[in-house]
Amino acid sequence: MDRQPVLVLTSESPEQTREIGSWLSGVARVGDLVLLHGDLGAGKTTFTQGIARGLGVEDYVQSPTFTLVNEHDGTAPDGTTLRLYHLDLYRLAGEADLESFGFEQYLAPVDGITLVEWPERAAAVLPEEYLLVRLVPLGANARQITIEAVPPEGMYEERLDALRERQDPEG
Repeated sequence: MDRQPVLVLTSESPEQTREIGSWLSGVARVGDLVLLHGDLGAGKTTFTQGIARGLGVEDYVQSPTFTLVNEHDGTAPDGTTLRLYHLDLYRLAGEADLESFGFEQYLAPVDGITLVEWPERAAAVLPEEYLLVRLVPLGANARQITIEAVPPEGMYEERLDALRERQDPEG
């Protein structure tokens, strides 16, 4: 199989965006870092809601814009309990703000999965490996969702391979 560094999907509705997020949760592992990039209204929180649903999170998931971090109890695909850390860096003014709430502890969580909205606000301190999800509006409800392993041959490459297998009806 010819490996590609990205997977490009199209969502036609908010519910389909949630379904794609839920689908991604099926290959997630404790310790994963998922960065969600997109403009305001691109669907980052909607995508997060899908991941949370796929992980069995029962809480209402909304963007933690004012609290910076929301934590939710969930279940990993292998059945172990985990925490879903949902960070929103939109309102941060600089790196000092990152230090104020211990941002670095969320970059490789030992007990969960971290999702970061507006990761460009922390570009200087991001680790070398992560899964990048770009959401681009194509219309009122449609979105292009690009999932990329960074770096392409890093530990997240197998997540992309697993997603492709799930996407392939014969896989």
